[in-house]
Parts: sequence; structure tokens; C-alpha cells
Amino acid sequence: MAVMVLIVGLPGAGKTSWARRLEEERKAIRLTPDEWMDALFDASEVDGRRWVLESQMLWGVAARALELGVDVILDYGCWSEEERDLFRTRAQQLGASAEIVVLDLPLDVLWERLRQRNENLPGATFRVSRKELEEWSATFEVPTADEVERWDHHLVVTS
Repeated sequence: MAVMVLIVGLPGAGKTSWARRLEEERKAIRLTPDEWMDALFDASEVDGRRWVLESQMLWGVAARALELGVDVILDYGCWSEEERDLFRTRAQQLGASAEIVVLDLPLDVLWERLRQRNENLPGATFRVSRKELEEWSATFEVPTADEVERWDHHLVVTS
């Protein structure tokens, strides 16, 4: 049975690092929207396109891989329970197992990581201000215990 792993968290939480490690460990396909956005769009064109990229374009690749029995790592962030439920349900409807990795780190830890990243910005990443991080943190729906129990497997990282 193929496995879809959804990596959830705010910028600076380490989603892509986790996704890369799981990609190697499981010989899976890793789909990281930031890398695709960087390759496909100018920075001024990204508003509103991320959801289309994640839910339509990249999901099409993920669904086909799962149908072929290939594990998929979705390095998506998914800040709302509604988004997470959508991907979990889609994977399970394809007969795949659905796993979630929640990276819920303290705001100060996230900011320190982002501050360091901002100083030497790697490719396919974007600068994040403290104000943006605080605003995004206020909209991030941290998965509850009830929510993570709906997944076939889960891991919650808080430090």
C-alpha cells in the first residue's frame, strides 16, 4: 500500500528538511510547492496560484504516484484543518495510507531559524519578516488531538 505523508507547519519549522529526509528513507516522491513556484512564476505572480498548484497540479502527480504504489511526501504546510482533511480523504479514497507530520514549534524558535535563513536566502525560498510570521501564526490552525487521530499514522513535533 502506498503512503501519502503530509508535512504541516509554519515557515521555519523544518518542513522541507523533514520532507527531504523522508524522501530518501522511503524512496518516495517529494512535492515541495516552493520549488515549483520558484521555477514557474515571477515572485510578483504568486498570489492565489499556490492553492491551484498544490490542490490541482501537484495533487495530480501525487495521485498518479499513489495509484502506482509509490509513496508521496507533500511538503505543503496546510494551515487549515479543511485543507488537511481534503488531502487525507483524497489519499484514502485512492487506497493509500495517510500520515501526517505536524511541526508545531514555538514562535521564537521559528523566528530565529527564519532570521538566520533570511541572512543567506537559499534558492526556492522566500524572505519572511517577523510581522508576517506573527500574522501567519495567528491563522495557523494547529491540528488537535482529535484531528490527528483521524490519520492512519501521525507524528507531532513541538521542539
